[in-house]
Amino acid sequence: MNLPSRARNGLNGVARELLRQPAVEKPRRQWVDDVVAWCHQHDIDLASRINSKALRFDATLLAQINDVLESARIAPLGRSLSGLTSSAQAKEGVQEDKATRENPRARRVLVSFAPQPIAGLASEPRAIRDVDVLGLKLSAFSALIQVENLDSFYEFSTEQPALSGYVNPLVVYRGDSHYGGGFALLADAWHKTRRTHIYAGDFDVKGVTLALDSNATHLLLPNIEWLIQNATPLHVPAEQFPYQRRLRKHLAALPSAHPLREYLTLLLEKQRGLKQQWFGGEMGCVVLS
Repeated sequence: MNLPSRARNGLNGVARELLRQPAVEKPRRQWVDDVVAWCHQHDIDLASRINSKALRFDATLLAQINDVLESARIAPLGRSLSGLTSSAQAKEGVQEDKATRENPRARRVLVSFAPQPIAGLASEPRAIRDVDVLGLKLSAFSALIQVENLDSFYEFSTEQPALSGYVNPLVVYRGDSHYGGGFALLADAWHKTRRTHIYAGDFDVKGVTLALDSNATHLLLPNIEWLIQNATPLHVPAEQFPYQRRLRKHLAALPSAHPLREYLTLLLEKQRGLKQQWFGGEMGCVVLS
């Protein structure tokens, strides 16, 4: 029987309390009962320390527990496994705590680079890489382009007039349950650079809200004339209605001549939208605020 993570957390708390006093008594809650069962399994005699209502801890008992952990090559008390990767947990001992470990993709993002020929691999228009956010040197990129949809990300090209002013832009997939955490780290780090952050996604209420949440500075959209002709009421999903209130407040705060006003009016008053995959016409970068 492994020492459950809740029992380890409880024992770590006890260890801190024992720095200030010789003994600590804890009521028979679930984590304490887990400790009792573990001690019995490993022949640790609780003797007079235990009764039906509580367990008394002291330095001698914790030393016995640590001896068993050490002999089983498990991290001693006071060594937290929370937030560590599986490989980092492995360095602490043979016990893995999946519930508290860092997700393997926690710092990973999907990035699209210029073509990078590799022997044995067919040439593609863009090179897609799974990279660690901490390995990106943000100063090397003139703008961040956040692409909402995965299929659009794979097909995304920086060779378009709307992006001609940006040298070596960093094109990144917005993320999902697999890559969303890594992108959030990147977005926070990029925001501190105060450089252009372009959101390329669906023309709908949720898409614009996601752009605002990511601290994007611009939306990559077809010109308003083209959208007026092609946006459709068929792309106004009911589940996105709760997002409208925030955008209405954003619209009300924009100056009368702001270029985003016409786009938000089309979304909110005309109730029309369009998926990114159906975009056409001349694209442009529209300031968000």
